[in-house]
Amino acid sequence: MLTNRQLQILQVIVDDFVISAQPVGSRQISKKEWIPFSPATIRNEMADLEELGYLEKTHTSSGRVPSEKGYRFYVDHLLQPKSMSFEDIGLIQSIFKSQIVEMEQVIRESANILSDLTSYTTILLGPNVGKHRVKRFQIVPLSRDTAVAIIVTDNGHVENRTITLPEGFNPSDIEKTVNILNERLVGVPLLELQSKLELETFEVLKQHIHTADAIFQSLKNVTAVQNENKIYFGGKTNMLNQPEFHDLNKVRALMELMDKESQVISLFQPSNSGIHIRIGSENNHLAMDDLSVITASYSVGKDQEGSIAIIGPTRMDYQRVITLLDVMRNGLSRVLSNKLNDGL
Repeated sequence: MLTNRQLQILQVIVDDFVISAQPVGSRQISKKEWIPFSPATIRNEMADLEELGYLEKTHTSSGRVPSEKGYRFYVDHLLQPKSMSFEDIGLIQSIFKSQIVEMEQVIRESANILSDLTSYTTILLGPNVGKHRVKRFQIVPLSRDTAVAIIVTDNGHVENRTITLPEGFNPSDIEKTVNILNERLVGVPLLELQSKLELETFEVLKQHIHTADAIFQSLKNVTAVQNENKIYFGGKTNMLNQPEFHDLNKVRALMELMDKESQVISLFQPSNSGIHIRIGSENNHLAMDDLSVITASYSVGKDQEGSIAIIGPTRMDYQRVITLLDVMRNGLSRVLSNKLNDGL
């Protein structure tokens, strides 16, 4: 159990190191107006905190820096919410007050603004594509034998693929097919679309389209949607601006991780309503040893959910990031749910 004096000193060291990225010494701490301890007393307490594993001593200075254990204690016991500036609030609200129609664009802009506000890397997982529901179908002819089949979902997501039109398939057949698809499949989740097409729509197509077998095979390819989250990055290279990442090997390892979808998704916690912080080795990846990941979820209606992650150095400004993340996830949940209810 740390004493009140040790708690004060640990908090000052973390707060100062977040700002400066430089080791913090006893003399620097003693100059704080609210710290009533002498440099000698502070040095003794710093030595004890180092022995307990909360601080580390660098080779280039007599000062100390927080250890991973020190950051974890700080996050769990000392962290206080930080008020947002009017400028920050205005930037976040600008997304939610804009006339952006598509949900995907709202999510993409949210990732960019969060990365701008924090100077860290932001990753947003869109709601699981497989749970999106069909809003409408379109088939747009390109030539006599090809067309683009388009599926628009309630979330504004668009699936489109080029299909081959069977010989003898004329404009009236296109109109009939689109009408049947919209009549039978609107409101169906994308993940169930292929089976619904086969079980409930094929027979109707055969009654009205003489080339139903051929067009059905083309439509099967269009409706083969994967059960996956879409990933949006903001400030992907922001880590290059952090002093901890002037080592090219560290940068290369991090960029390689970002390029692998499965590894990016592994950075997120299982879906839940809280904010979670993983520090350094808690991320279970060598490229993340000097990084912290703060994650939160947002909702889209009753049965769809996405996630936000902010990645920064273990020296990140946890207070500011958590406050911004909380405001952003609540705003996203509200705006995206409203768009879903309005049917875009």
